Amino acid sequence: MNKPIDKKTAARYEWGNHCESWILADTGDLSIKQETMPPGTRERLHFHTNAQQFFFVIKGTATFYIDDKKEIVNEQQGLLINKNSKHFIANETNELLDFLAVSQPSTNKDRTNVP
Repeated sequence: MNKPIDKKTAARYEWGNHCESWILADTGDLSIKQETMPPGTRERLHFHTNAQQFFFVIKGTATFYIDDKKEIVNEQQGLLINKNSKHFIANETNELLDFLAVSQPSTNKDRTNVP
């Protein structure tokens, strides 16, 4: 039976430097996570062999580094990242960053960190 899900009922985990993720949906074909990043935090450079990802900024401003290019994504904007693109997200502001990360298919076991 399908039930509504939110940050209060979703599975949660921490990553990076006090960043948080709530798993809103996770099947083999689709992953949807709501995530927060404190000011001055960033993810590691990586890529996905199979998954494309769409990031949608709910609150704040995200800085993406994708294949050596920098993209600023503001509140209520989104960005598609193609599979095999080396990328990471950063919060280079003094405010909390809140966003959705939608992956198709799921990124479970499909992440390669770049040294």
